[in-house]
Amino acid sequence: MALEMRPDCERCGTDLPAEAPGAFICSFECTYCAECAEDLDDMCPNCGGELTDRPTRAKKHHDAHPPSKVRHYKG
Repeated sequence: MALEMRPDCERCGTDLPAEAPGAFICSFECTYCAECAEDLDDMCPNCGGELTDRPTRAKKHHDAHPPSKVRHYKG
């Protein structure tokens, strides 16, 4: 099973492309940009889990394992 690769920061709405570095996730895949993860002291406000670097997904794998298009920012 592949990671969902959510497209945005849940806190500020910043775009977080699957092929780009700079996203942080918890074990439930709550997703934040680097600035928000730092502001949150690398702790997920939803579940209390640790936020860690999300791996990138090479574009060549997007057809077989597409990143999510569902945005989670509630603005």
